[in-house]
Amino acid sequence: MVLYFAVEALLRSGHEAVYAAVERPLQLAQTAAVLEILHGLVGLVRSPVSATLPQIGSRLFVTWGILWSFPETRTHILVSSLVISWSITEIIRYSFFGTKELFGSAPSSLLWLRYSSFLVMYPTGISSEVGLIYIALQFIKASEKYCIRMPNKWNYSFDYFYASILVLLVYVPGSPHMYTYMLGQRKKALAKSKTA
Repeated sequence: MVLYFAVEALLRSGHEAVYAAVERPLQLAQTAAVLEILHGLVGLVRSPVSATLPQIGSRLFVTWGILWSFPETRTHILVSSLVISWSITEIIRYSFFGTKELFGSAPSSLLWLRYSSFLVMYPTGISSEVGLIYIALQFIKASEKYCIRMPNKWNYSFDYFYASILVLLVYVPGSPHMYTYMLGQRKKALAKSKTA
């Protein structure tokens, strides 16, 4: 649904209209993804929480902490590449897992897509996430939204601008780590499919 709305808005009205077209379903889908972390924690799925948590966390941060919180970012062209990358990734991923669950295995073409599409989707998705956070920094700093200044009864301060910079810095080691992890998963999955 998100992909359909995004592409339709992009073709009909341009990239400035994409966020408005996908806002609610995007928020719902990305927030519901928290269940993947819970499913990993309780053992319903084999996905390691260490791989799922950063992906879901970064998507939630961009969805709620950037796009929802700072409307100035919503008309940027990176929203289109972000939404399209996320959507294609999830359509392939859930089709693969759904097919595997229903039939016991997935067709080799879907297996290949599941473990190869990230080669393009990760860089475009991650670049879009980083770009949107970077673009939002000026609005975060100017608005001081979500900042807690001292003095206060908790004797605590928090600066969302610096927290957002910290998030950007986490992408530096995090992105190559996740990409390398997926390359390893790809190698295992495709090698296993050749022997099957």
